Amino acid sequence: MAPYDVLYRTVLRRIDAEQAHRAAFALIRAAARVPGLRPAVRAAYAPPHPELRITALGLDLPGPFGLAAGFDKNAVGVDGLGMLGFDHVEVGTVTGQPQAGNPRKRLFRLVGDRALLNRMGFNNDGSAAVAARLARRGRPRGGPAVGVNIGRTKAVADDAAVADYVTSTERLARHADYLVVNVSSPNTPGLRDLQAASRLRPLLTAVREAADRSVPDRRVPLLVKIAPDLADEDIDAVADLALDLGLDGIIATNTTVSRDGLRSRPDAVAALGAGGISGAPLKERSLAVLARLYARVGGRVTLVGVGGVENADDAWARVLAGATLVQGYSGFIYAGPGWARSINEGLARHLAASPFATLADAVGADARRTAA
Repeated sequence: MAPYDVLYRTVLRRIDAEQAHRAAFALIRAAARVPGLRPAVRAAYAPPHPELRITALGLDLPGPFGLAAGFDKNAVGVDGLGMLGFDHVEVGTVTGQPQAGNPRKRLFRLVGDRALLNRMGFNNDGSAAVAARLARRGRPRGGPAVGVNIGRTKAVADDAAVADYVTSTERLARHADYLVVNVSSPNTPGLRDLQAASRLRPLLTAVREAADRSVPDRRVPLLVKIAPDLADEDIDAVADLALDLGLDGIIATNTTVSRDGLRSRPDAVAALGAGGISGAPLKERSLAVLARLYARVGGRVTLVGVGGVENADDAWARVLAGATLVQGYSGFIYAGPGWARSINEGLARHLAASPFATLADAVGADARRTAA
């Protein structure tokens, strides 16, 4: 049994999930601060795979695999996560105002499902504090690309939601390699209503304009993150809107409010209360949403596949379905610090065994094969 498996089974799974997260993340950050240790850890956990290099969102990345938003909400450990092999790290979700999030307990493991249930509620330090932290870090060479995921402050009224996103954009865009508008978390009341095209259009337009004003010397790529629970016609509407607005990307998908197909006892899940589920139960639906988006937008919009990615087979399936970039989160909790390395090694093996010369050639291959 691997050392992390022993640690997880004997210690981490026995303590509150949020406390375990904080402790593990603190260890990662501490290791990254030890002189000379970060390059040694990176050599062990992030060996280079030149064959996986890919250009996405105007960025030249050493590989496609990154850490999804939610792990590093406040941009406190980007470089520690990079040393573990994540080629990009999406921080946040960050809101215009600082907020404590929902009452604890609010993060739960569904071990039999290899899943998490969370109702964190966008707990974060607020966009001013996160922007200051990212400004102090700068944009060092050799570090992972940094995406910034922004959401609506819970206390902000519906008619002020766009202004709240604009405030965060004005503060954060200059520090971001890409910016994500999150309208798909189930844990902020009314947030998912913003996914309707009639409300999403003015929001994305305002954020785009704010980013361009704030960073006149470069175009900050703008993406939207959608829920897996959207009806197919709503997915198509988001895809069409992305094309119409010249959006740079779509992230598919956020957590699900569905409880279908879980192995955990229904009464036990119900007792945990509300929240979004991430991890393995999301795998098929997220892949289906991704494939539908690619069929609609092709290569005109960068797609990021996330949801139920546990291993290299899952990551490769997302690439073939149309994802240029792939993200994960819950798998990190269950697999430990070697997770990104194992996925990158597996992706390299898949590419070597495929007919494709580059990873970019493999993007959307399943859709092209179906069309042919």
